[in-house]
Amino acid sequence: MISLLDTLPPVTDDQRTTLLNAPRTEEAHRAMMAEVLAMNAVQIGGTATQKVLPRDITIAAWNVERCLFPKDTAAHLMSLAPDVVLLSELDHGMARTGQRHTTAEIATELGMGYAFGVEFFEMGLGGPTERHFCTDDVNALGWHGNAVLSKVPFDKVTLIRLDDHGHWFSEASGADPEQPRLGGRMAIAAVLPTAEGEFCVVSTHLESNAGPQQRHAQFEILLDAIEDFAPGVPVLIGGDLNTGNHIPPNFDHRDETLFDLGEKRGFEWSFTAEGMTTRPSLITPHPERVMKLDWIAARDMRCLDKGILSSLDASGRPLADHDCVWARVAL
Repeated sequence: MISLLDTLPPVTDDQRTTLLNAPRTEEAHRAMMAEVLAMNAVQIGGTATQKVLPRDITIAAWNVERCLFPKDTAAHLMSLAPDVVLLSELDHGMARTGQRHTTAEIATELGMGYAFGVEFFEMGLGGPTERHFCTDDVNALGWHGNAVLSKVPFDKVTLIRLDDHGHWFSEASGADPEQPRLGGRMAIAAVLPTAEGEFCVVSTHLESNAGPQQRHAQFEILLDAIEDFAPGVPVLIGGDLNTGNHIPPNFDHRDETLFDLGEKRGFEWSFTAEGMTTRPSLITPHPERVMKLDWIAARDMRCLDKGILSSLDASGRPLADHDCVWARVAL
């Protein structure tokens, strides 16, 4: 069962010690996932400012890469006037982002409520290129995850885990010793009221350190879980699907099989604008890595407009290594 909480309980000192000393196995990872309450909960916060969404709904999906600049990120999104925002790679209590609750700050600026779930409990300070952003030598909480932000209250919310084997923890999975983590890829799903009835939005993030077969499996788990959570209602999925990531040498998203899987389950990919969605950033300075990772797909909905919002702010500073994909939709 997924708990809905006002505050996510921190990892205790005993749990942290157990985690640091645990064997890097799938079994140990599953045991700790069951022990840490925040890995099985969604934090609900912020303040919704409308009762129902309009007939035409603007939705933005953005991997904000830790979210170094929450207020600037929110200001950048305001140009779209979004009704719903689907975000991934949000820090909460991480030294590299000043121990801030980045989701809460963005929601406040946009006048939205939020549902935040933990993808990873990070035991370290992050990769080499982000450590110089750290304000402390320890994380206050160590949470990193995904969120749905909405102008209207949630009718219901859940967290969907897409793997439990510890891809970033288990030695058998080739976990990065530089970035030890508890957790795995996941999604936040929420049912929202509109002038035409309810629909379901899903903010997700698929595995980067893998190939098409594993992402296909994760996407299938996601689609099955959505059917159980919101049967019979229109659905929109947005996020960083990491399509083509870690496929040398050209990072070609067309090698992925999850697109066909989505179509067979009734989803259309035409809600995503043409064009690549990554760029060099302050954390990821890799100009050679130009990929199309970010998508919006929907079922039983119409696409009225779509686009890609550059992550470069007015000064030319990249707010993230991903651009924001957006769509204006109707049921």
